[in-house]
Amino acid sequence: MVALLCSVGASPTHADARARNDDVVNTEGGLVRGRVTTEHRIFEGVPYAAPPKGQLRWSAPQPVQPWTGIRDATSPGSPCPQLPSQISPISSEEEDCLFVNVTVPRGGDPAAKPVMVWIHGDGAVGAGHFFDPRRLTADGDVIVVTVNYRLGLFGGFGLPGLQGSGTFQLQDQQAAMRWVRSNIAAFGGDPRNVTLFGVSYGATATSAHLTAPQSRGLFDRAILESGFALMNMLPESIAPGSPGLPWWAWRTEPETDQTGLTVARELGCGQVDPAAVLACMRALPVKTLLGYPQVMQIFQQMAYGGSTLPELPALALRGGRFHQMPIMAGGTRDEHRTWVGLLRDGIGQPVTADQYPTLLAKAFGLQNVPAIEQRYPLNNAETPSITWATVLTDATWARRTQELNELFAAKMPTYAYEFADRNAPSYLPFPPGFPAGAYHAADTPYTFRDAKFTESATPEQIALSDKMIKYWGNFARNGHPNGTGVPTWPEFDANSPTVQSLAPEQIGPIDYATAHKYDFWRRSSA
Repeated sequence: MVALLCSVGASPTHADARARNDDVVNTEGGLVRGRVTTEHRIFEGVPYAAPPKGQLRWSAPQPVQPWTGIRDATSPGSPCPQLPSQISPISSEEEDCLFVNVTVPRGGDPAAKPVMVWIHGDGAVGAGHFFDPRRLTADGDVIVVTVNYRLGLFGGFGLPGLQGSGTFQLQDQQAAMRWVRSNIAAFGGDPRNVTLFGVSYGATATSAHLTAPQSRGLFDRAILESGFALMNMLPESIAPGSPGLPWWAWRTEPETDQTGLTVARELGCGQVDPAAVLACMRALPVKTLLGYPQVMQIFQQMAYGGSTLPELPALALRGGRFHQMPIMAGGTRDEHRTWVGLLRDGIGQPVTADQYPTLLAKAFGLQNVPAIEQRYPLNNAETPSITWATVLTDATWARRTQELNELFAAKMPTYAYEFADRNAPSYLPFPPGFPAGAYHAADTPYTFRDAKFTESATPEQIALSDKMIKYWGNFARNGHPNGTGVPTWPEFDANSPTVQSLAPEQIGPIDYATAHKYDFWRRSSA
């Protein structure tokens, strides 16, 4: 479970369609008919690349075969192949899945509208149409494009000699962005003003595009929500017994290729000739591939060292080698409670007081335990599980989020935030009584506000959602989040590393570094 969050709601239903329920737009592939509602024009299941099946499985995305007549775009296309999980009941065996969904507001500024391209999280489950952008588009006066891309084994598989090993998910996203540049004007969008934004795995993919040569010129601004581009994976941090890894998000192309060979052999494709191995794997049914244990998680990491990502993105980011544009980036106050809640307390193995120092030693080294315990002592106000989650939130998420914002701010306008609503409605199966707080990706429903969120949120949370939608829309339009009706959001820079807190009780600057003990972790050998 590299990064949680695949969906927060459902696609818009047809119930709100008016008597006139069609709208035709000409794209490069042909005419598409969407739906017209009171506030929106909605086009779903629009192909941006050819189906990646048969000989195109594990190939770069290819152009859409043009169609004749008018293609129906009133319902979503299929999600990419995936298995049901703890956080998503969705399953799919359909490889014809490379679709975008375009939601256009009616009214507002008559000029061409800013465009926001959404990359969903997780990397092993999910689909673009699971996110409902109608409030964001109408209230933010922006066009939102949500994207399907190949997941898990289908997006991250590799073999020696396979062009694009481990990066097909990124190549799909690039193809979607090229489609936006070429087609969005027909929907009323401004192809010269495209914001790429994503959460968790999607934010990390956005970081990759900031360093990828072939992504240069495909987008103009970026929003990163709870990304982990600079994060290593500490031992015991994901679940009991989980190993440490150099990176959450990345691995070398040779590592990916060797993993692919291992999986291929175990699936009966053990030929000596690499081309024969690939042909054998391409011939296997989707159901057979999905049946390999943990196959979708094994290939969640993105590969570097090839043409898509020539350089380790973390190294490129730290070296200042990234595309220059305005950035908005942040995370949540209690990021790691998601993993502790679901994969420790949620399986009946909460952290105990006796386990706490042992976990610290495994994650950070025995020599660092006293200093960490001094700053994060167990106490009667919270369980050991919550203290452990706080340590991991500060040591990994907050530490690397702050570092990344400092790197961005040295080169370009940067706006940093922390989502801090500790009573945020939960769409994850936390165990009863577990205080999820401002958990990982808890902020996503505040911008993709659907009926389920609206029903469960308080008036104060709806008010926060309104302001966040304005911030996100302002940033897409102007390259900064400020505007009428929202509190001023100062720019983050070296002299004033200001982070904007987003919570019902407070919207305004906070001392993020102090709150998350940034100086301690930055200077620590842990």
